[in-house]
Order: sequence, then C-alpha cells, then structure tokens
Amino acid sequence: MRQSFEWWLRTRRLALGRRTLVMGVINVTPDSFSDGGLCFPPQRAVEHALRLLDEGADILDVGGESTRPGAAAVSAAEEMSRVLPVIEGVLGARPQAVLSIDTYKSSVALAALNAGAEIVNDVSGFTWDPAMRSCLAGLDCGAVLMHTRGRPEEWRTLPPLASPVEVVRRELEQLAQAAVAAGIARERLVLDPGLGFGKAFDENYPLLAHLEEFAAFGFPLLVGPSRKSFLGRTLGARFAQPGTLPADAPASERLSASLAAVAAGVLHGAHIVRVHDVRPAVDAVAVADAILNAG
Repeated sequence: MRQSFEWWLRTRRLALGRRTLVMGVINVTPDSFSDGGLCFPPQRAVEHALRLLDEGADILDVGGESTRPGAAAVSAAEEMSRVLPVIEGVLGARPQAVLSIDTYKSSVALAALNAGAEIVNDVSGFTWDPAMRSCLAGLDCGAVLMHTRGRPEEWRTLPPLASPVEVVRRELEQLAQAAVAAGIARERLVLDPGLGFGKAFDENYPLLAHLEEFAAFGFPLLVGPSRKSFLGRTLGARFAQPGTLPADAPASERLSASLAAVAAGVLHGAHIVRVHDVRPAVDAVAVADAILNAG
C-alpha cells in the first residue's frame, strides 16, 4: 500500500496518500514542447488555469521557461514578468487555489512565493542555482525535488544508463539528503524521478515500472509522464517502416498514452501526477486509486 504523508506547504498542509492529487500544468511560454504557446500571454494562462481548477486540478504548476533542448534562455526578470501576473490573477479569482512555481531560479521562487505560491518545483533538484537550497530552507514552503541528468543541451549526447533505476535512485537519494542537510524540512519535500529529463526513450519505462523503489527514502512521490517524448516514440514505433527510424507521435496525439502512464504511476506509488489534460487524468486517477485501494 502507498504510504500516507502530510505535505507542509507555505500556509497549509496537504494530505498525500489517501487519494492521488492531480497537478495541472500552466506553461506561460511561447515555445513549450507540449502546447506551443497555448498559455501565452499571461491573461490566457489565467483563463486556462481557472478552467483546470474547474476540471478538478488539486494543484496548478506555473512555469515561465521551457526546458526543452534548444529552448531560448530566459532571464529571471523575464520569467517573473510571465509568471507573477498569472499567480496573482488566479489567486485573485480563486484565493484558496494551491499554486506551484516551476523554476530553478531562487529569485523567481522567492518572488512567486511572495505573490502567493505554496510550492517550488525545481527540475534541477536544487542544483542549477547554488542559492536554491538555502533559499528554500528559509522560506518554509513545499518543494518538489526532481532528478535531472545534465543540462537540456547535453541530453542528446549523454551516455546510456546501464541501470536507470539504480542510478536515479542513488542520485535522487543524494539530492534529498543534501536538501535536508541544507535545512529543508523533510515534511516539505516531494521527490520526482524526472521522466524524460536526461533519460533516453527506453530508460523511462523502468523508472515507472519500479517507482515504488523510490518510496524507500520516506518521501512522497510525484511523477510527470504527460505528453513526454518517450510516449511519442512508443506510439510512433507502431507505424515505422522496416529499416527506418520511427517518427514520434506529436505531443497533441499522446493523450491516451499519457493516461496509461499516469495510471501506472499511481499503481506503483505516485502521490501526485503532473498532467496537461486534467479532466481525463482526474478520471484515470480515480480508477487507479480504486484499484490501488482494492489491493
């Protein structure tokens, strides 16, 4: 059975484990791999965010910089100009909404928390900005620590992993220990194995299949398979001609695969799933939770 936790956020606490929470993605960028600027500019992002809340999102994860390979770098000032109006607009309309800021920059995290965000979701595991650990230690907010291999510009040239589960497990545990040693309370941390972030296409499936092994660290788990490239590669492989490389199914055609991966994540111990398509994910999670509870 999945372990239960109480996740300490900035102004409240969330029960994790009784049911799976759904985190909806709000990309306030013109170049997101998944939606191509659907939520850009900010006013459009606010409208989309409110729609995701109506569809059943428990948490909204607001990000202002794309981390896909080849994406343009964004300054902290530009990132703030994108995300802060969204956070303020959503909370102005729904004061009880739980918002997360998707950033690896400590200055952006601080500004977002001051604007009302409850959680910092850092894809770098608090490593790309040396000030992030100490910043979070003094902010008393929720934090998602994600495992990433290298930087986005390096992902295509990284050597393959002989044992993805073993490597990610070891490195994720080291990152969690470093965060706690820096003064971040264990009760504020959620771990994410980082599907797609520096992992080759076939290296992601073992992480999903053995997700429960990461629960041994004693932290809640988040998983984010939604619309990821490894799903597109699997779908595209069905139609590849003999002797040719498969053409990945585009992000817009990965919904069914995303829901399958979300359900698998829940059945293997995820406490939170991060998704783009909230309404169908809420349904998939309800069924997966029912199966999990029956077992």
